[in-house]
Amino acid sequence: MEEAEHALWREAGLSIHPPHSDLVWPRVAAACDFYRPLHFEQEFDVWIRIAEITARAIRYTCVLTDDTTEFATGSLTAACALRRGDGRMKAVDIPADIAARFQVAPTARP
Repeated sequence: MEEAEHALWREAGLSIHPPHSDLVWPRVAAACDFYRPLHFEQEFDVWIRIAEITARAIRYTCVLTDDTTEFATGSLTAACALRRGDGRMKAVDIPADIAARFQVAPTARP
């Protein structure tokens, strides 16, 4: 799911971890419900959508599937934070230029 998230950011012309930036996106929640087994080196797709954007976090939902089978569904929430000099993080509002690149997707699944 995290790889799909990074691809979504690249598609929006952004990096979730740009060099020389103190802005970080720690995961504050993650869940995955498995319905069918995936096997070693089995190929599958991860469909990701933004389910919610708040002032300080983005929540994604995902579906892991191939052409015929839904293997799992999941969710991932990343908070927007600044990394302080001592390594601690402080939650901050999502910068407007980043928030403007994303929108909540319709509820229809792929």
